[in-house]
Amino acid sequence: MAFAAILVTMATPTPLSRLLTVLLTGVLAGLVLAVAALPGNLLLGFAAQAALGNYAALPDALRTPATPQRSYLYANDGKTLITTFYDVNRTDVELAEIAPVMRQAIVAAEDRRFYDHGGVDLRGMLRALVTNVSEGGTEQGGSTLTMQYVRNVLKTDPNRTAEERDAATAQTVGRKVQEIRYANALEQQLSKDEILNRYLNIAYFGSGAYGIAAASQRYFSKAPAALTLAEAALLAGLVQAPEAYSPIDGDADAALARRAYVLDSMVATGAVTAEQAAQANAEKLALRPSEQANGCAATASGRDGWGFFCDYLRRWWVDQPAFGDTVAEREQALRRGGYTVVTTLDPKLQKTAQQQATGVYGYDNPRALPIAAVEPGTGRVLAMAVNRHYSLDANPDGQGNYPNTVNPLISGGGSVAGYQAGSTFKLFTMLAALESGRTLSTGFDAPSRLPTRYAAGSDDSACNGQWCPANANPQWMDGYRMMWDGFGRSVNTYFVWLAEQVGQDKVVEMAQRLGITFRAEADANFAENNAANWGAFTLGVAATTPLDLANAYATVAAEGTYCAPLPVVSVTAPDGQRLPVGDPSCRQVLDPDVARAATDAARCPVGQQSAFGQCNGGTATAVNRILDGRPAAGKTGSSENAATETFVGFTPQVAVAGIAANPDDPTDLVGSAVQARVIDAVARIIATAVDGQPEQAFTAPSRELVGTPRRPVERDPRTTDSPLSDLRRWFQNRG
Repeated sequence: MAFAAILVTMATPTPLSRLLTVLLTGVLAGLVLAVAALPGNLLLGFAAQAALGNYAALPDALRTPATPQRSYLYANDGKTLITTFYDVNRTDVELAEIAPVMRQAIVAAEDRRFYDHGGVDLRGMLRALVTNVSEGGTEQGGSTLTMQYVRNVLKTDPNRTAEERDAATAQTVGRKVQEIRYANALEQQLSKDEILNRYLNIAYFGSGAYGIAAASQRYFSKAPAALTLAEAALLAGLVQAPEAYSPIDGDADAALARRAYVLDSMVATGAVTAEQAAQANAEKLALRPSEQANGCAATASGRDGWGFFCDYLRRWWVDQPAFGDTVAEREQALRRGGYTVVTTLDPKLQKTAQQQATGVYGYDNPRALPIAAVEPGTGRVLAMAVNRHYSLDANPDGQGNYPNTVNPLISGGGSVAGYQAGSTFKLFTMLAALESGRTLSTGFDAPSRLPTRYAAGSDDSACNGQWCPANANPQWMDGYRMMWDGFGRSVNTYFVWLAEQVGQDKVVEMAQRLGITFRAEADANFAENNAANWGAFTLGVAATTPLDLANAYATVAAEGTYCAPLPVVSVTAPDGQRLPVGDPSCRQVLDPDVARAATDAARCPVGQQSAFGQCNGGTATAVNRILDGRPAAGKTGSSENAATETFVGFTPQVAVAGIAANPDDPTDLVGSAVQARVIDAVARIIATAVDGQPEQAFTAPSRELVGTPRRPVERDPRTTDSPLSDLRRWFQNRG
């Protein structure tokens, strides 16, 4: 049979034609390589191998490509991009999402007979053979788009060994025949358009861009559907020598020369007219390059504070079994899995939180105000802010964590154990007491200083060798107190006494139940081995973080439902499958009535009134004014000598905590003067969070947990109600 007749016979694929294709293309492929590199006596062996070999089963990677893709992180609106994660910068798109001129350009540039052959092109191989013989090299290889696709998949398949991936590009007869076999088999499995789509999604276009979606963004900052003829021709010309031709990192003149070649080829294939090609060729190189964000330190300009939330999400991610069996596998899933992650971050609330944090302390201040906001009933983390740039950039000498840091100052972890939160821990004592059967009316005549059974430490609050804490403002705090005014006025001696009655171990357990994690080794040891003797625990001497604290108070706001902090709304794989990781993980850890009772007392610190009219003073009364009377609750906290100042506030819709501290130097006392600013900052974040939401009231506790107050409460001038209304409520609630 004449050679021309053979070519005609193979135009329509049949079992015979496919066998002839293997025989002839095997020989031609061997010749293409052998002319320059192989001894002639290998050709016969190669031809025999091609003729006798059966079609190899397609590797799984060719049937279902395991190519790495970039993962995208969005805010809770599903639109605002936070950052992306990738080892390889690529994102798959459907063929319909790629401009027709781009599809035509790549065919014209790399494989004009793509729609006519069955995976291998005899004419192309003959042309490559003639060219290589005449030029004495291997300038052309005769590879079709299908063969190039096979090569790209095999050299990037993460399930193959490094040696196997290297072999996919080796200049050997064995590699070429395998490529031919796979290409021929692949064409029997997939349509031409599917092969073209896969090729465009995996081809390397230079400057770190794999696939047409990444290339369109890298060079022109646009989606592949919006590419013009000139842009498509430029990109199609790059795949032959991506690094050399790249107009960003390589030779712009060479890129334009390749563009001209592609345009001429498109005229030859009939994709465009000569006039259209000339117009496109006359266009100047008009790049709009964009760097592709990679990782938490690459958030958009002006949003570098979002990196702290991003880092928290990454830490959460590597703990999730849904993403792999090991930490390494989970990290790889984030960087190679092509996930679309809609996070819980609220852009509006995050902006307010960042403004408030930097309004108290600037970026160049060694002191910091880390802030966290959590949604009660879901645990969704709505905002994480601090007056720091999330950045790997070096700081000036002597400036540890400022203005740049990647340490988790808001969530804790690594070397960050947290900060003392002072009297905010009195909440755990109150909850433990209420759970044990005591009522909000539990009274005690609180002295200025209270001798306890606990051994004294090295401080000056020792009474005959025993620890005896004091009230910060005896004139305002001393006297007969119940839980309402003890909490509202933050009476140390009342709560130390109450903790003694309940048992310090019960108080510590309550804190842990609500999510307080002891990251400092000394705190963890005390909690595990000597909790019953941790007398000062109720005064907030254990280190905590704004996130833990906000979530603990969110548990109370949700009437005793604890939800693990959650940074994602949904995680969707490239195939559209939604992974089961975005749903809240919640459980009831408190009797709802106990939580309601604690909330009723927590109305007092913020200048509001309890459902039973028992509030008579608060340490954060500005909150009521800022929220315009909207139902709220919360607690201030000052650690020893005002080393830190804390406020945590909540409504039924949000809980927010902020702790002013020096992360690098615990001996740097922030001072009590900053407390008012911390309160103001947290309250304004709450106001933003509830803006536009319906006002929700707290549910009053049952009479069983209220008890019977022993006397009418005193009036404090900072409360918002009148003395008469206070007294009226008291008599009404006496029943």
